[in-house]
Amino acid sequence: MAKKSSPKDLNAVREKLRQQAAELQQRLSLVVEQGRLAGTEGINDVADQAVSSYEKEILFTRGTHEHGQLRRIQQALARVEDGTYGNCQRCEQVIGAKRLEALPWTPYCISCQEELERNSETEQRRAAS
Repeated sequence: MAKKSSPKDLNAVREKLRQQAAELQQRLSLVVEQGRLAGTEGINDVADQAVSSYEKEILFTRGTHEHGQLRRIQQALARVEDGTYGNCQRCEQVIGAKRLEALPWTPYCISCQEELERNSETEQRRAAS
């Protein structure tokens, strides 16, 4: 079975993940507010409407990305609590310390992540054919 992190290590990870989640929630609130302010109502010029629509699309994309990141962090916090943090969710092997340091929310070891990405690329090529 995989080696478990010490409680001291898990406390540090938990705190880091909570800080990242709080920062993301703050940024998401800002993005939502900016999206509300970037409305096209009352804009008569077509070019200004296009710029406003483009800005809203950027904000939507950013919000979607950050919401996904927040979800991954929350899932990592759940793994800390249930004792599975640091083990790959696919092969159950220990995830490398450097990988966890760089991406503390990652659910997969580098080998499984690479395999998932290869499979995703293959599926995308098939769908495009």
